[in-house]
Amino acid sequence: MKAVVVTGAATGIGAACVKLLAQNDYLVFAAVRKESDAATIAAQHGAAIVPLIFDVTDAGAIVAAARTVEARLGSGALAGLVNNAGIAVPGPLLHLPIEDFRRQIEVNLIGQLQVIQAFAPLLGAGAARMGPPGRIVNMSSVAGRFAAPFLGAYNASKFGLEGLSDALRRELMVYGVELILIEPGMIATPIWDKAEETDLRPFAETAYAAPSRRMLKWLVEEGRRSPRPGIVAEAVLRALTAPRPPVRIPVVRNRFTDYTLRGLLPARLVDWLVARRLGLLKRVSGGLGES
Repeated sequence: MKAVVVTGAATGIGAACVKLLAQNDYLVFAAVRKESDAATIAAQHGAAIVPLIFDVTDAGAIVAAARTVEARLGSGALAGLVNNAGIAVPGPLLHLPIEDFRRQIEVNLIGQLQVIQAFAPLLGAGAARMGPPGRIVNMSSVAGRFAAPFLGAYNASKFGLEGLSDALRRELMVYGVELILIEPGMIATPIWDKAEETDLRPFAETAYAAPSRRMLKWLVEEGRRSPRPGIVAEAVLRALTAPRPPVRIPVVRNRFTDYTLRGLLPARLVDWLVARRLGLLKRVSGGLGES
């Protein structure tokens, strides 16, 4: 039986990946942060999954989890590592506390590399394993290619993950280990319930008070109308099984308007369109200064 590790497996995209991979005869090592989540997943899927408990910022716990997987695999190779765990820290960059920005990068970028380094030998990178080399699937986002106001910290983490993945993919060629990026657009997950509770009061006395409320309202409404996470799980399965997978798999409702078009338009035009929609255009009075 092929085995795969999925991080951030408790809800949303991670939970959908666990379900689909188990249905396709994978032994899934489902990584979560809480004992209660591990118990829930075990009850739902039985012997098809093995819960792992670690936070991607806890290097010691990650190494211990890798040892648990190695003990279960014996000399066999891990077929896949799905790096799905992540968080989103919203807020205007001029006023975002540096500790919040640091936490965003720590989880979404440094944590991903820590996990990869711990599990790479089990995939066949630098260690002899029986069976073909495994694959790494990094969960990026369209936010790793297009930066939106008030999501700058999240954008930074995903742009960073894109660059890290490109470099690592080329480095892994010496071992035959593939790395594929999944780039979802907006997906209907519980993240939008959390987003609705975002506290914007710290920015109430700034120029971003009204624009940030507009942005949050739009994100929540669009997020809840978006495709279900199963569509991303299908992309992950493709990344793990296709004979020659693409290096990037966008998961968007409309490939041209939601993914391709933004890269074709002049950056200044995109800036203006976004700023106009959110109320971020500088207002002048009589052409002589700010009103």
